[in-house]
Amino acid sequence: MLLSPLLAGFPLVRSGIPLRQTALLANPIADGIPLRILPLGASITWGQASSTGNGYRSDLRNLLVAGGNPVNMVGSRQNGDMVDNDVEGWPGYVIEQVYAKAKGKNSVGFWKPNVILVNLGTNDCLQDLDLADAGERMREMVEGLWVLSPRALVVLSSLILNKNETVDERVEAVNKQYAALVSQLKGDGRRIAFVDMHGANGPTLADMNDQTHPNDNGYSKMAKILYAGLVDAGKAKMIEKPEVVNGVPDDGANTGLGNNPFGEE
Repeated sequence: MLLSPLLAGFPLVRSGIPLRQTALLANPIADGIPLRILPLGASITWGQASSTGNGYRSDLRNLLVAGGNPVNMVGSRQNGDMVDNDVEGWPGYVIEQVYAKAKGKNSVGFWKPNVILVNLGTNDCLQDLDLADAGERMREMVEGLWVLSPRALVVLSSLILNKNETVDERVEAVNKQYAALVSQLKGDGRRIAFVDMHGANGPTLADMNDQTHPNDNGYSKMAKILYAGLVDAGKAKMIEKPEVVNGVPDDGANTGLGNNPFGEE
């Protein structure tokens, strides 16, 4: 995936994105509507191996806020030292297990996000778990997410590279299934976008903290790709205002570190 021109050459830093620079480069997405974002996945979504625990979420949030969108990250868990650190990340879990968590009472159906960021399937690849049907398992989950939150744009990312060549071959096979799935669902008029984390703009071998997880620079690259995907989705009129949920603010920073009234499941 090609990054939007406004991101070309733009430096992201571990401690956050320089907001003055971002404000000059970014514009509000979808006319500045509130973005209630649920990051959904396993350990990479959780932020494992990043120095702060924030993973891609802090850099992405900073970009969105600097552009003019109120942002509330939501989920049943919290991780990282950022404000608004809610997340639905479950280290070690495979697609079916994460979907079960997404159906929990404190997850998608409660928060009604209008954006769901999905990076999921790496553990299926690590376990070589019925990979021929990984795309169908993802389809079942994505369609279930729309039942839980009908207004949601689902942003499905390809899986990042893996340092183990055998695992990376599995990753590439699953990524092809994901790309085909998104193409089909978009053709059916569904709110879904595909972003490529395994391409030239994604984390490289030098951006890996271990065989599977990015370091801070790798997570920053993921944030840029997700941001570009949301910009494109906004231009395509795929992002709708979130449903009103009592007690859930438009800006998650207003409530300090996390805004989840339940605590972790």
